[in-house]
Order: sequence, then structure tokens, then C-alpha cells
Amino acid sequence: MRFRRLIMVSALTAGLVACATSPLGRNQFLLMPAGEMDQMGATAYAQMKEEKPQSKNSREVNYVLCVSNAITNTVGGNQQWEVTVFQEDSANAFALPGGKIGVHTGLLGVAKNQSQLAAVIGHEIGHVQAQHSNERMSLQYATQSGMQLLGALAGQDSAAKQGVMAALGVGAEYGLALPFSRKHEAEADIIGLQLMAQAGFDPRESVNLWQNMAAANGGNEPPEFMSTHPSNSTRIEGLRARIPEVMPLYQQAQAAGRKPQCG
Repeated sequence: MRFRRLIMVSALTAGLVACATSPLGRNQFLLMPAGEMDQMGATAYAQMKEEKPQSKNSREVNYVLCVSNAITNTVGGNQQWEVTVFQEDSANAFALPGGKIGVHTGLLGVAKNQSQLAAVIGHEIGHVQAQHSNERMSLQYATQSGMQLLGALAGQDSAAKQGVMAALGVGAEYGLALPFSRKHEAEADIIGLQLMAQAGFDPRESVNLWQNMAAANGGNEPPEFMSTHPSNSTRIEGLRARIPEVMPLYQQAQAAGRKPQCG
């Protein structure tokens, strides 16, 4: 009887925690406390900084910091953001709970200007703002204890650790790819557009960015139905359709003097 009562209390508690809404109004299932997510994000980020080379090119680093800071300054709140430029050839970036941003040097060859780089960084911050990692981690929480998830990052390389890294969005760095779902990607695209426009970056450049991505891939992306990511063409059309909604934000930012000059 006591055991059943404990289960009922746990279920009710989980249900209360799980009731959440994304920044775009979508119902979410979230079980992980924000503090634990921030702790896991910070731990994963610290490990990556220890294990992976960082750019020593001050011009590259300052450029990425300039774009990142312009965006994070519009997010508000008390969150302090840390930005690291990793010496990696892949055109990639990520953001983790706890205010951690990573940008690969390979992205700078594809994002041709500050607004295109802002489109990527805004998108990644969008994943954090919408707590997409928490949603994915909550699914793992249903089959593992919270202590197992937290302990996985502190231990040696293992399937458990890879699973946590993948849920946070950096699994590909550790040999386990777990792309965000299509709904997460589309949601992060929209939030990213809003963030970059509010920071004074031209949201129209997001379309050019993904055209560059398509060209860099040489058109060798899998059919959309085989991937959880939208195809480049679908993503481009989705962004293009949303640009009229965010142009007023961009114009307001420009009028308010938010005109980033990141070179």
C-alpha cells in the first residue's frame, strides 16, 4: 500500500513538472529541473573544452564573440553566456543549457557574413530557450534514474554518457548522432529568426545561409523522409515564409541603434 502511494505521489509530481509550454505555445513534457539541465550542460561543455582544440585566432574568436554577445544581450534575464570557438572543420555550432555556446571554425567558411552566422547562433540558442534538450532528456529519465543521467557525464566514456551528450545536442562529437526532431528544428528556426532580428541582424540572410549549407553539402543530403531534420529546401521555404513576420523586429532594432558591426 505504501509502495503504491509512493508511485502515485511520484506520478503526480512528474505530471506537475511535465506541464510546460514552449516559447511558441507548444505543449511540452518536461521532467528535468532546470538546475539539473544547467549542471549537465556545464559539465558537458567543460569536458569538450578539455578534450577538443580551441581556436587561437583572435580575429575569429572576437568575431564570434561579437555576434554571440549581440544576440545574447537581447535574451534578457540573469544568464551569463560563455562562448568557445573550437578548431573543427565541420560547419557546426551548438548551445547548451546553462548558457554555453560552441562554434566550429568550419562554420565561418559557410556563414559568409555576420547575419548568416547570427542565423546559426540564434537557432542554437532557440533550442535552449525552448528547452528541447529537457524534452529529450525527459524521455531518458523515464527509463533511467536522474542520478544515472547525472553520473553518466562524470564517468568514463560509455553508452550512458553518449546518450546524455546526444540528448544535450552534442552527441555527434562523441560518436552518437541524435538529431533534434523536425518540430524542434522548425521551432528553433523561428526563435532564431526572432532573436537575430531583435539583435539587429538581417533575418533575410538566414535563407542565404541555408543555401550556402546546401551548396557546401554538394546536394548530398538524404531524402527528407529518411531524416528527422528538414531538408534544406523545406527549411529555406519555411524561413522565407516567416521573414515578413520578423522584419518589423529588425527595423525596430535598427531604429533603436542596434546595428552590429562584427568583422
